[in-house]
Amino acid sequence: MSKEIIFENARQVAFQDLPDPPLTARQVRVRTLYSGISAGTEMTAYRGSNVYLHKHWDAKNRLFISAETPSSPYPLGGFGYEEVGEVIEIGEHVTRIKQGDIVFGTWGHRTLHILEEEYASQRIKPADLEPILGIFSHIGPIALNGILDAQIHIGENVAVFGLGVIGQIVAQLAKRSGARVFGVDPIETRLALAAQLGSIDVGLDPRQGSPAERIKALTDGLGADVSIEVSGSMPALHEAIRATSYSSRVVALGFYQGEANNLFLGEEFHHNRINLVCSQISNVDPSLHFRWDRIRMIRTIMDFQVSGILNLRPLITHVIPFDEAAEAFRLIDTSPEQVLEVVLDFSKV
Repeated sequence: MSKEIIFENARQVAFQDLPDPPLTARQVRVRTLYSGISAGTEMTAYRGSNVYLHKHWDAKNRLFISAETPSSPYPLGGFGYEEVGEVIEIGEHVTRIKQGDIVFGTWGHRTLHILEEEYASQRIKPADLEPILGIFSHIGPIALNGILDAQIHIGENVAVFGLGVIGQIVAQLAKRSGARVFGVDPIETRLALAAQLGSIDVGLDPRQGSPAERIKALTDGLGADVSIEVSGSMPALHEAIRATSYSSRVVALGFYQGEANNLFLGEEFHHNRINLVCSQISNVDPSLHFRWDRIRMIRTIMDFQVSGILNLRPLITHVIPFDEAAEAFRLIDTSPEQVLEVVLDFSKV
């Protein structure tokens, strides 16, 4: 049997057993080594704010509809999309992967999982990469997709609002794109880490005054050529709009919850002709679709880690045993100033 984390209700973590069926000829069985917890989308399911818990997603019409039966009610399983595992069994016709290979991907917080050979063979860990760093195979492309949507040019001013895990990766990528990077976050340790890693040129704490006004002052009134809002905070999105130059771009990369309080679209958004772009990992900008797909983004993130272009190991602040998952979620929920990436360790399961 495989063991999986479920949310029985808001802020209630439990475990359930799952069947472990035999392999077909082109499948492999993976024993999970590590699984990262998303402090964004996944925590909306943990806290109970995720829209799928309250509305029905009409996939044909691409609309959320109020309904008696939401798309994903509690109890809720299957969450987790930052996994690394070891191949422990292969189907009789599998040729592109072998037992003992370390693979990464998205299969949820569970001890065992079956993957198709096609999927697993495209996600074999590079030999020079520490296994735990495979957890960034999904969250890294989320950040990279935001960078692609931002269309940064060398020498530009880029403001990154929110220096959680994705924001830290966005800042590193923006800096390596040749930008001058302003990092905005109310948590001092996150600003300090980004500065230590060389990801930001200027760190701004919104509790100490308007970041937008500081960015305008530091750019002789021009503002950011592009702002990337990663935190999912409505006030931060509004401040990102305020910080951005006339007729320029704001990339909304965060997963916003509830109503748009503190977002005043009649102010700078309207008067400065701001282009507000949604960045979402389910697809890339259509103009890039021929050249960029999910596999290319994944391989880029992995190659950047191996080559040293990205330094993501310092983002992992906690490694917690799988059996203590409830404490891991509680820590992210209640003590954001203490954590960035929290990883579940399956070695003792």
